[in-house]
Amino acid sequence: MSRKLPLAEGETYRTACARALIRSGVDEKTGEIIPAAALAERIGWCLDLASGMAGRLIAEHWNTEDVDSLASGEDAAGRKLPSNAWMALRRLGWTVAAPVKVNDRIVRMAQETAGRALRLVKWRADLVAGVLAVWPADPDKRTAAEWDAVRAAIPGGESLPSSVIRSRTRQITAFARKNGRLPADVFELEATPRVPRMLLLAACDGQQATIERSDDGQRALLRLQLPVRPDPQAYRDWTWVSCPVTLPPTVPGCAVIHLPNLRITSGKVRADLAYTHPVPKAQRTGHAVALGVDWGLNTLLSAGAAQLHEDGRITALGTGAQFRAGGVLAKQYRLRRDSERLHAKADQYARLASPALDSKAAILAEEIRRVSARRSNLNDALAWSAARWTVDQAVAAGATAIYLEDLRSMEAGGMSRTMNTRLSQTVRGQITDRIRHLAAEAGIAVVIVPPRDTSKHCPMCLTPLRHRKAPDRPTTAGWKWAICPGCAWQGDRDQGAWRRIAARGLAHQTKTVTDRATGTMAIRSVVEAMETKAVIVATEKTSRTDRSKTGPTRPRTNRLTPRRREVPSPARPSGRAGQRPEGHAPTDRTRLPRAAHRHQSAATISTPTTGHRPRGAARGAGFHLHAHASPPRWAEPTSGPTVHMGSLS
Repeated sequence: MSRKLPLAEGETYRTACARALIRSGVDEKTGEIIPAAALAERIGWCLDLASGMAGRLIAEHWNTEDVDSLASGEDAAGRKLPSNAWMALRRLGWTVAAPVKVNDRIVRMAQETAGRALRLVKWRADLVAGVLAVWPADPDKRTAAEWDAVRAAIPGGESLPSSVIRSRTRQITAFARKNGRLPADVFELEATPRVPRMLLLAACDGQQATIERSDDGQRALLRLQLPVRPDPQAYRDWTWVSCPVTLPPTVPGCAVIHLPNLRITSGKVRADLAYTHPVPKAQRTGHAVALGVDWGLNTLLSAGAAQLHEDGRITALGTGAQFRAGGVLAKQYRLRRDSERLHAKADQYARLASPALDSKAAILAEEIRRVSARRSNLNDALAWSAARWTVDQAVAAGATAIYLEDLRSMEAGGMSRTMNTRLSQTVRGQITDRIRHLAAEAGIAVVIVPPRDTSKHCPMCLTPLRHRKAPDRPTTAGWKWAICPGCAWQGDRDQGAWRRIAARGLAHQTKTVTDRATGTMAIRSVVEAMETKAVIVATEKTSRTDRSKTGPTRPRTNRLTPRRREVPSPARPSGRAGQRPEGHAPTDRTRLPRAAHRHQSAATISTPTTGHRPRGAARGAGFHLHAHASPPRWAEPTSGPTVHMGSLS
């Protein structure tokens, strides 16, 4: 950071990233304005130089000995390696020569890129080594003893999701099927990774790049040295270029901005701008109100708040809310099928290896890229929308913690092929990361809890539930509706699950641990003594107004009111029959928006008052006309912090 931020009591630093677009630049030597295309070309020349040197460094040290030496944190003399990757590589003597005349800071960026890639592979190397050390007799199905052995062989394997171990096992099995033997290590199992075309300006100093924020705080000026030709032969072939950057509105005015990472996407120069600002510090324990969140399929998220009272009782605040995204996931599934068909065609063209099919193969490759981009954008938009909705629920309820169940090890199976696929491609990991990102701004702790029996046991008495098809079909076996044979509680399966998750988190909050490397919070296991207290206590319903009756609710009559008034339709001047007096209120919409229904009352996107008005936003069709969110309906707590009402936007 260029300056020290003042912190108030209970605050901490938070570094986030915002995306910005660089549209033009000015050559300080000639005063010439550089348009976007020319600026992207000059930055592309610098990217090629840095990525080429980084690729050679990675290929040279892509082996077990060098990666272990870098990960050990000490050099040959026993001195501690610096935290910066480029400095650590220079301490170890891992250098690379530039083919042309470049500034030493360009070499720094190449070494930083290579050092980060080599440090990242260390975790995968230990994982593959642990799996190979205790290779099972049947790779498709490990026994309980084999699971314990493989977890003991992997560093940190006790808390590692089983899905990660299974995926590495399948990767090793495919290698053995192809080569007739097991791989020696991850460096034989995986090829040298591709180097991203990105300029890591954070590895540079003022001799290569500087950034300064304007007085109004809405813009910044980025200055950096760029080549004037693809193969610079002297330092005079490098000139300073000033690039104005409009800061996104998500960057606070008090934030300190850092040198960004530059990359080229679709011919445009984009900057990943890092900034640091003070935020409230999230607490590990001491929570009185928490939000429990349960995962689903069509109902992607079900959430509700619970309150821990001073006497140890846990009560639910309101009926909770839901975020439904069945339409988005169905669209995602359709794009996945399209991608599979395109890949199948591309593989067939590759097997035929005919020059006459090269043009068709190029068209297929471009279409595969477009479909992949659509899938990626859809997943990203869904993750941000669901995360924002979850954090809004927590803020509206006055919660200081969000408890999520840990479903990293869930692998769909036993259902139809369509259902298994939709369950497997749910973007739970991205949603969790976005929730952590947004919750940090409000000082809300995000804690992962074990998912054991959250939908199986009653939230009121912990009795195993009976799951039925629907509330009006109590004898038909199903999974959506839950009925408790002990306390007679019944409700939606997901509504009971979020109550169990919130109660478990509040009861086990003293067992919350924080990962030193990532800062994530989690409850590793369930303690039976604490689990017996993780029950939701029913509260008596009270009325704010006197609704006592002093007489009959409606006048007694033996004649039923007809559904339609027994009057003729009014005549119209045109001669056509008019509408009867009974009917719906007039509206300017002739039909409901696609994927919406009449009982929907909230949208996940705001309704613009001017300009473009997306169809469905006014009537609650919401995000992509498919994702629907219910507003929070919280009850007033009997004690503890005040719960503020909120609404979605």
